Amino acid sequence: MILQRTAQVIENVSLAERTFRIRLDCPEIAAAIRPGQFLMLRLPGTSDPLLARPFALYDTVLDPSGTPVALDVVYLVVGKMTGLLAEVKAGEPIELWGPLGNGFPQLEAEHGVCVAGGIGQTPFLAYVRELLGTRGYAGQRPRKRVERVSLYYGVRTASLAAGVEDFQAAGCEVHLASDDGSIGERGFVTRLLERDRPAGPFVGCGPEPMLHALTKLTASWKAKCYVSLETPMACGFGVCFSCVTKVKTATGWDYKRVCTEGPVFDADSLVVG
Repeated sequence: MILQRTAQVIENVSLAERTFRIRLDCPEIAAAIRPGQFLMLRLPGTSDPLLARPFALYDTVLDPSGTPVALDVVYLVVGKMTGLLAEVKAGEPIELWGPLGNGFPQLEAEHGVCVAGGIGQTPFLAYVRELLGTRGYAGQRPRKRVERVSLYYGVRTASLAAGVEDFQAAGCEVHLASDDGSIGERGFVTRLLERDRPAGPFVGCGPEPMLHALTKLTASWKAKCYVSLETPMACGFGVCFSCVTKVKTATGWDYKRVCTEGPVFDADSLVVG
């Protein structure tokens, strides 16, 4: 069930260059959302920008009894909406609706590998905790699903690497790559992945070219791969059909809505190119 609420901002803090974590007081959505799902956020009292924007769940916040009471979203300032969002102060309201989308698969494996580019790491923190069994989401009891999780995370430069300490504290092995070599290995994250060739399955999120490269690479390894698409959206719940992507069918291809039938897809099901 999709819930629409106006939530009070608890904090809005910087994590890296142009990257912020906003914490929203919204117990009902925090109790219902699971890793890989997303929210639509809108600034109240304005028509510019008019439309909401989609943001992945970073993680939920628990009270001392273990009850979800708030949720975190991490975002990169890239346009008017996120620029204004970065100026929002604690105590101010944000309109939101969710949880939206289908969430990440419930993997059962020895080793899970998350692959992120740009701001694509943001959906993975809660997922790491779910896979390692340290947290349960959407009313589910914690259950360990994998023995270990690795995050392969690529950025343009070191100042844009956000939340690395959060992933390490969650028990995740973090492998970094940067275009300019200022942090981790120099080059694309998929090149680092190809060098290490870790055992999958794989889950990716990031720019479309990175996801294409990841899909091609894991297919050559005959490894299972899922991707979370960063497609622009207008409504978030399937009415406007502005976020469609091509998927394979028995007779060729068809469109599916990323907001309702994604954002997470089996990579084998997508038409690439």
